[in-house]
Amino acid sequence: MSPDLEPGDDQLAARAIAGDERAFAHLMRRHKDGLYRFIRRYTGDADEAYDLLQESFTAAWTALKRYDTTRPFATWTRRIALNKCRDWSRRRAVRRWLTRSDPLDSPIGLNLTDERPSPEASVVARQRLARLEQALANLPSGLKEPLILTALEGLSQEEAGRLLGLTTKAVELRVHRARRALAAALALDDS
Repeated sequence: MSPDLEPGDDQLAARAIAGDERAFAHLMRRHKDGLYRFIRRYTGDADEAYDLLQESFTAAWTALKRYDTTRPFATWTRRIALNKCRDWSRRRAVRRWLTRSDPLDSPIGLNLTDERPSPEASVVARQRLARLEQALANLPSGLKEPLILTALEGLSQEEAGRLLGLTTKAVELRVHRARRALAAALALDDS
């Protein structure tokens, strides 16, 4: 099917609401990569991101009758994924508090990128990326969410504010604070 003849998200969602599972599968295929990247950036862990992606699509299927087809499907599913990420963070915090240590699946110290042997410059770049991913994953959700949505997902501050229920100015301030916190965390790692 040519891109011009591809049904829009609103059409696919309407068909899915009517019970067409293939239409929902088409929506999942269309949006899974972007949603996975969003979740991966939030968690800092590829395996957790994949699990949360599955949970997000399961929740979307369950809640599909409440979806307003006049609104962007990508924003609706991102909101669901954000809620799943927040739940995941709360579960981790409780687990950490109960054990008074990092969970066994903590990405601390794990190299989250390509494991193949490479030249020294590539190793340094991977270590730096891992530190950045870990620093991002460790940000409080109030700072992490606006930063991921604007800087990494490409949403405007206004769009991120609508998604998060914040004013544009609040998003701007939180992004600024998140960048400062990341810079400070990375500066500590370098010292």
